[in-house]
Amino acid sequence: MAPPKLYVGRKVRALREANNVTQAAFAERLGISTSYLNQIENNQRPVSAAVLLGLAEKFQIDIAAISQGEGDRVLSALSEVLTDPLFETSSPTMQELKLVTQNAPAFARALISCHQAYRRSSEQLASLDDTLGRGASSAEPTPYEEVRDFFYFVDNYLHELDSAAERLAGDLGLPEREAGTALAEHLERRHNVRVLRAGPAEDVLRRYDPATRALFLNPYSPPATRTFQTAFQIAALEMEPVMSDIVHKAEFRSVEAAEVCKIGLKNYFAGALMLPYRVFMTAAKDLRHDLELLAARFGASIEQVAHRLSTLQRPGQKGVPVFFATLDRAGNITKRHSAAKLQFARFGAACPLWNAHQAFQAPGQVVRQLAETPDGVRYLSIALEITKSGGGYRTLRRSYVLALGCEISYSKHFVYAQGLDTDNRAAFDPIGISCRICDRPNCHQRAVPPLKGVLRIQQNCRGTLPYSLA
Repeated sequence: MAPPKLYVGRKVRALREANNVTQAAFAERLGISTSYLNQIENNQRPVSAAVLLGLAEKFQIDIAAISQGEGDRVLSALSEVLTDPLFETSSPTMQELKLVTQNAPAFARALISCHQAYRRSSEQLASLDDTLGRGASSAEPTPYEEVRDFFYFVDNYLHELDSAAERLAGDLGLPEREAGTALAEHLERRHNVRVLRAGPAEDVLRRYDPATRALFLNPYSPPATRTFQTAFQIAALEMEPVMSDIVHKAEFRSVEAAEVCKIGLKNYFAGALMLPYRVFMTAAKDLRHDLELLAARFGASIEQVAHRLSTLQRPGQKGVPVFFATLDRAGNITKRHSAAKLQFARFGAACPLWNAHQAFQAPGQVVRQLAETPDGVRYLSIALEITKSGGGYRTLRRSYVLALGCEISYSKHFVYAQGLDTDNRAAFDPIGISCRICDRPNCHQRAVPPLKGVLRIQQNCRGTLPYSLA
């Protein structure tokens, strides 16, 4: 199969303008004609391998950064939007969608936002929701949805926070020192904040009292959780100006979304402080992404390690591109991010053929799967059930599944690929993204027909499904 043509005119134009040079001067440095550069910038011609190498050599850009990234996520979201029957009579081709996301990404995002509002209004109307007619606000995204999309479109990487956390980790001698002790000492030395045990009746992970300069942590929480909450408090005390600037530039629709985002930014800093970028990325490669060994080396939880692997997106220093998600028992994806081609569905449940669902039946075990999506891309996927308790026999335990994976071409970097027949296509399970946008015709686990599928109903014949797809 021939490699896909690469249209990155908008990024090339932005690079040229950032260097404040004319098309003629820019083209001369790349060794191409001005007319060819003009065609590239207007996405009339794809960029060649020679031009990509010239951009890397002459302008020190990361080829992976210019060829992938936000465009893939916008294209995935826009493609899912256009499966809605609303667009049945005017469905653009994939090439047209690529041109829109490459040339007018702001327009693509606007269409995605409009469709989100349309879906919410339609769902309210269908259920005779009593909020019908209260105004446009009922169709706006919830604060959590808005913040989720913010992190999704920044590729789950925030350079200012990440680099600041890495500098502080270096100053504190992490990860060579025990992180919980080092962070608590830093809080007391720099901010005069003491780390204390929360009372036995307090149902909190963390409580900060600014009047007494005391940080109370739940004594029943695992050490990695207490360390994370300590790092969270450091973010709150030291990174407020940076976080406020990020939130301001994001232009959230509501105060609630801005506040939710600040929580997310503090969580991001805490994870980056416990698992500093370059040291952690090097360890991940050395240990072949063994989650348990990485957690032990850095004094972190397996979930913290897996989530951090999904944020290794620093330009010029990217880690292995992985997808990461958490699922509850109902199949809801509660966290999601993908630096791989696999993009999770924004609506509906996850594919029932995905091994993430099987992990609930195998507590404490890493469940492995070789999987192939309808576009022919193959993946290594691992899943592990996580159970959390606040302490005590009568305490309710929260159970969910953590899923992590990569495209099969990167599987050699993962210890979990050992013993799997990654060269045998027959060893790969066919999975989808979600039933509503999956066009596999004979899936025995299909819950609903695909939105754009044409159904054939045979009254005198019944297979696994009561219909077939034309």
